[in-house]
Amino acid sequence: MRPSLLSVRLALGALVAGVGLLALGVEPRSPAAEQKTFDTIKKVEYQGWKNNLSLTNGDVELIVTLDVGPRVISYKIPGGKNVFKEYADQLGKSGETDWQIRGGHRLWIGPEDLTRTYALDNGPVKYIEIENGVRLTAEVEKEYGTQKEIEIRLEAKGTQVQVLHRIKNVGDKTIELAPWALSVMAPGGTEIIPLPEHKPHPGSPKNARTSADFAPNLTVSLWPFFDFKDPRWTMGTKFITLKQDAKKGPTKLGLSHRGGWVGYLNGGTLFVKLFDYKDGQTYSDNGVNFETFTNEDMLEMESLGPVGKLLPGKEVTHVEFWKLAKGVDDITDEASIDKNVVPKVNGK
Repeated sequence: MRPSLLSVRLALGALVAGVGLLALGVEPRSPAAEQKTFDTIKKVEYQGWKNNLSLTNGDVELIVTLDVGPRVISYKIPGGKNVFKEYADQLGKSGETDWQIRGGHRLWIGPEDLTRTYALDNGPVKYIEIENGVRLTAEVEKEYGTQKEIEIRLEAKGTQVQVLHRIKNVGDKTIELAPWALSVMAPGGTEIIPLPEHKPHPGSPKNARTSADFAPNLTVSLWPFFDFKDPRWTMGTKFITLKQDAKKGPTKLGLSHRGGWVGYLNGGTLFVKLFDYKDGQTYSDNGVNFETFTNEDMLEMESLGPVGKLLPGKEVTHVEFWKLAKGVDDITDEASIDKNVVPKVNGK
């Protein structure tokens, strides 16, 4: 049985409450202040980079880069495969004069433009150990008056990870922006996006509780290279699915997503990304807080915070939770998503 919108929101709220996170820009803290619950954090070499951090609690492992970033380049179950795409020709390098996708998970500034969105992240990042994880701080983007941070926090056990994204206004002018968190997924998988609960038309106005019963409950944004006939997309009653295909070029769609989660199933491993929608706030690209893009190489799962004005010296945060599940059977239709995927989202 698919979880209702309310149950998903309550589940996400419980996750948030468990680390003491307030919804708008307040740093999360666990009840046991400054007590580590994960087993290992150490410097490692990875894919040609000399300086990286490995974080693990025994059930999950992350690699974050220190020579470039901030970036989570790997997220996996020990002994399993990295769920993120890695661009082999860009690994182990730094100092480039143009923007590099590299792969993994990154933080961008929205709405998308040709300048600050593609600000270079090819230089070193600083880090400090924090409660249950690390904080990665990039160099100041002097041209735009911004500075990015990503905080990673692990649970004592299990695969759940809290990923907090922070953008600071370090300039002297008020700026308008939205935090934008992008996960570049390894090729070959299928993305699952839950849709709002399907409801019948009320018919006569006498049958409606309020005028909202006649109102839309989902905003969809389409890009010029989206095609309704594209066989990678399946538009269902309960879910949208999108397959990554090495023979197909770009397609992109955005949603005002209130379902609380999206998933990506690839080779029996399910990646789950949980995030919130804030009612009454303004979002990019005609009002969407989730966007997904795929091409021949990868599939991107992108959550966004609201667009807002950021005063000098202030900061904005945007939080995701990630989970992994292995041994998940493939999906063929909506019934198989309900059977194989939804229970994993609910933690079973």
